[in-house]
Amino acid sequence: MSRELEVVSAEQRLALRARNTVWLTFIVMGIVLIAWVPRIPEIKHALALSNSQFGLILIGGPLGLLAGAQLSGRLIHQFGTRQIALLSGPITSVSVLGLSSAHSKWALFGSLFVMGFGYSGIDNAMNTQAVAIERILNRKYMSSFHGCWSLGALFATLIGGFLSHKVSPHTNLLWISIFTFVAFPLLITTLLPKSLDGYRGHEEEMPAHLAWFGKGTGLIWLMGLGLIGCLLPEGSATDWAGILLHEHMHIATGLDATAYGCFTIAMIVGRFSGDWLMMKFSPQLVVKLGGYIGGAAFGLGIAIGVPLSSSHRILALVVVTAGFTIAGFGIAPMVPAFVSATGRIPGIAPSISIARISVISLFSYYVGPVVTGGLADAINLPVALAFPCLVLILTGYLSKTIRS
Repeated sequence: MSRELEVVSAEQRLALRARNTVWLTFIVMGIVLIAWVPRIPEIKHALALSNSQFGLILIGGPLGLLAGAQLSGRLIHQFGTRQIALLSGPITSVSVLGLSSAHSKWALFGSLFVMGFGYSGIDNAMNTQAVAIERILNRKYMSSFHGCWSLGALFATLIGGFLSHKVSPHTNLLWISIFTFVAFPLLITTLLPKSLDGYRGHEEEMPAHLAWFGKGTGLIWLMGLGLIGCLLPEGSATDWAGILLHEHMHIATGLDATAYGCFTIAMIVGRFSGDWLMMKFSPQLVVKLGGYIGGAAFGLGIAIGVPLSSSHRILALVVVTAGFTIAGFGIAPMVPAFVSATGRIPGIAPSISIARISVISLFSYYVGPVVTGGLADAINLPVALAFPCLVLILTGYLSKTIRS
């Protein structure tokens, strides 16, 4: 009995150390992925891209994610989370520099592809680690892990906005690339080892192959659709917030990062409180209210704020930013809820199930930029952003797929 307790205690100590590492790693992941967002208007302007062209170029990221996600689940299932994270993290860091060095639309497209490819591996590895940590410690941490991602994204946004008047996008992103390239390997060495990370499933050794259709795949598809409904509005806020404020409301450079910055702060607050909210009110209710209220506020803020900007620019900025903020708080616990529930589906290794919903959710990255960018050119961007608002509201209905 004492030896059993000693083994459990050792596992918990390793899990606590890994929990701290995953918190820090998610911060670095947020920094590396969002670092270029505050500089998007400058990069877009330098390449003389229209809204529809920019929307099509953004597909490079999802294409890389698709290629990486197809491989990462099986590679993690074979080699474990540490090994794949050690490879994919630095790849993502190098791609950041390519974004600011791109001198053509194809170079920008290629850099986004490499970023998506590398990021899919580290993202799957960290979420698989998170599921194992929750299992070993018997506590919810997924939302706070994703909250750390939002914290890193906020840091990158604030730094980018501050540096926009001081250094070029190339210099800004060079510093980010070097920092994250060094940070990833240092952190990954203290993750859970292969014997504990559940990379092949914790109940028994589970197969690496999962059919796309047939018995037992329906729940995976529903989880994937739910994830689409979270990521599409979040991606729209990331890609278009600065352009909306800068080009349609004539907000000055630097200040045009306000809406996305507050969106990110709300994501942080919502995710760090998400574990508590879901334990108290159930994941299903939290996701439902987040979708309904967040989507409505997102749309109303744009509908009221953009016309108002012609006469009361500061008030309009406050209104639009409030809509983005409420939407961010609503979206915040939704992605962790779907990911955590997917990682607990019986009979499927977490690395495989999480990789599968990642592939399914990539649909959001194709539909979001193309539809929003196309509508923006055909009508205008404020009207086009009604699309992600409606998607978020509909995702509230899909909350029924979440189980407490």
